[in-house]
Amino acid sequence: MSGDSDCTRTSPSAGSPSDNEFLPDRPKYVCSLSPDLITKAREELQEKPEWRLRDVQALRDMVCKDYPSLGTCLDDAFLLRFLRARKFDYDRALQLLVNYHTCRRSWPEVFNNLKPSAIKPVLESGFVTVLPHLDPEGRHVVCIRPDRWTPSNYPITENIRAIYLTLEKLIQSEETQVNGIVILADYKGVSLSKASHFGPFVAKKVIGILQDGFPIRIKAVNIINEPRIFKGIFAIIKPFLKEKIANRFFLHGCDLNSLHQNIPPVILPEEYGGTSGKLDISAWNELLLASEEDFLRDFSQLVLPCDSSPHDMLVSGDADEKQCDDSLRGMKPQLYYCY
Repeated sequence: MSGDSDCTRTSPSAGSPSDNEFLPDRPKYVCSLSPDLITKAREELQEKPEWRLRDVQALRDMVCKDYPSLGTCLDDAFLLRFLRARKFDYDRALQLLVNYHTCRRSWPEVFNNLKPSAIKPVLESGFVTVLPHLDPEGRHVVCIRPDRWTPSNYPITENIRAIYLTLEKLIQSEETQVNGIVILADYKGVSLSKASHFGPFVAKKVIGILQDGFPIRIKAVNIINEPRIFKGIFAIIKPFLKEKIANRFFLHGCDLNSLHQNIPPVILPEEYGGTSGKLDISAWNELLLASEEDFLRDFSQLVLPCDSSPHDMLVSGDADEKQCDDSLRGMKPQLYYCY
C-alpha cells in the first residue's frame, strides 16, 4: 500500500457514504487498552476515546494535503502511535511522522535491509535486550550493554539497527505507546577506543531519531557502571539533548542501591542486584526473530517516493557531516582527558 494511492483515494471529509466508497481498505482499529490505561491516556496524553478516530482522520488528511508523496502507512493504528507520542497535537504529530520517514531515508547504512535476521549477530552478543518483567509503571526496560560489542566484528551502525528494531517491536503495543519505556545502559568495560566510535555525527543522528524521529516515550535512562570516559561520551551527547530528556538521565556509577531507587530489584536480573534470576537474552531474541515477516510487511508500506526531497531531512548533507567531524576532533582531547 503506497502513500500516494492512499492519499489520492482518501477524502478529507469522511462523513458521507459516497466519500467512503473511495477509501482504501484498512484494518479496523480495535482498542486493546485496559480501563485504567484508557484513563491514563486521557489524563496524560489528552486522548479521548470518543474522538480518537476523528483525530486519526484529521492527521491522515493533513498527511494527504501537505505530504502527498510521503509514502507512509495511513492505517489508524499506525497513525495513532504518532498522535499519542505528541499528546494529540496534530501539528507536532505530523512533524514527528515526517521526521520518522526522513530519518529512515537519510541513513541508509542503518535502514537498508532492516530486518531481525540481518542483525542476528548483535542480538546473539547480548548488546541489546528487553527484560522479561515490566516496572511498576507498566514500562518495558530496554537493557543495553556496550561492552558486548567487538568493533572488529561489525560497525556501530549494526548496534543502532538492533536498538531500532527493538523499539519498533515494543511500540507495536498500545500499552507501550501510553506508558513509554525505560532504558538501562551498562557501561562496564567501555574503553576509549570503543567510545571513539560514537562521535558527534553518530550521536546527533541517534539522538535525532530518539527525540524527534520515533513515536516512543522514553521516561528514564539509567546509566550503570559508567567509567570516567563516560564524562566524555555524555559531553558529546548532551548538546543534542532537549532539557526534558537530559533531566531523565540518571548516572548511578557502581551504586546498585541508587539504581534500585529507579528500577526495583524484583524485575532486575542478578547481574544488577535483582531477584529475577540470571539475565536471559534468548526469549527476546526469539521474539524479535520470529517477527521477521511482520517487519517485512510493515516496512514494505513505507515507500520511498521517487520525487522525495531532502528539504525535510532531520539530519542530512555534507555540511552536517563536516560540522560533526570537526566537532569530533575537538572532543577527542576531552575523551583522552576523561580516560
